[in-house]
Amino acid sequence: MIVRILEKTIKNHLDTGKAVVLIGARQVGKTTLLETLANKIGEQVLIINCDEPDMRSWLQDKTSTELKALIGNHRLVIIDEAQRVKNIGITLKLIIDNLKKVQLIVSGSSALELANEINEPLTGRKWEFIMYPLSTQEMIAHHTEVKERRLLQTRLLYGMYPDVINNPGREKEILKNLTDSYLYKDLFSFHAVRKPEAIEKLLQALSLQLGAEVSYNEIADLVKSDPLTVSRYIDLLEKTMVVYRLPSFSRNLRNELKKSRKIYFYDNGIRNAIIANFQPIELRKDTGALWENFLMGERMKFTSYNKIWSNRYFWRTKQQQEIDYIEDRDGMLYAFEFKWNASKKVKPSLTFTKAYPEHEFNLITPDNYLSFIT
Repeated sequence: MIVRILEKTIKNHLDTGKAVVLIGARQVGKTTLLETLANKIGEQVLIINCDEPDMRSWLQDKTSTELKALIGNHRLVIIDEAQRVKNIGITLKLIIDNLKKVQLIVSGSSALELANEINEPLTGRKWEFIMYPLSTQEMIAHHTEVKERRLLQTRLLYGMYPDVINNPGREKEILKNLTDSYLYKDLFSFHAVRKPEAIEKLLQALSLQLGAEVSYNEIADLVKSDPLTVSRYIDLLEKTMVVYRLPSFSRNLRNELKKSRKIYFYDNGIRNAIIANFQPIELRKDTGALWENFLMGERMKFTSYNKIWSNRYFWRTKQQQEIDYIEDRDGMLYAFEFKWNASKKVKPSLTFTKAYPEHEFNLITPDNYLSFIT
């Protein structure tokens, strides 16, 4: 069993009078984590799996009296796939407000649906955490730093989904199943998505532009759509935790790119499955982009789990001077350049250095990457 960092975090937020809400993409391990917590806590735990129609009906449009009868003497109530229950936010509010001794833990695969359902009813009544695929930090704790370093190229190709890591030799099969069966499942349930084939073409276009600036107009031409539809679909892909956007950084200079964005995938394996390319690293032309996507994702996990709050950007000028990644934390800029080839010497742009003297610059390579993400 690979111990998840959020297990301890969730335990530390129990018995605070608030619900714990766990959001994440499908198949990242939320149900396994909840079952682990239930087993360790032991008795007086009620688990309601809302994938089951009869269990959904237990929670839908119930009064506080009916909910008290359902929960009985259980002190911990775990509701899995909560977004499947209509008006779940009102139900959760009734439990929190009327059953003071009950601790709620709620999970949902669709950040979009669950957020829409619970944000207003549970204002001030919840702790919310995001669960990602397995992190390098978790894997090192599981089987040592030496072994994880040796698996770096495997991670760049196949990513960090639990099922992928736990079944070596079957990575391609599992990732194909993930992208075919799970990746689009939430998206296609939304009425706003009328053309599933457009989503697939969009994901392929984003995969091929990994690490580059993205133009909605150019992508619209590629997928035979319009920029507004592309923007809306990317927003849905972000809210269902398939991709995420990184905006450009700008404060002072006229020639800085102010409205540009890059788009990354939460997981390298998903990205490679979309374009059906699992060639070895030494044969690939996109190794730099894979390295960048991997580091961005692992840094996101690390900062999220360790409560390092910052604004995230990339920086580029019209003259193509650039910095891969910037964190703006407490008035200080932390700039990072990512290079797969450790022998390349890189210095920050003089333009950036002069414009933003209050900064720290770091070059991240396979030699020192663990200091960046663990």
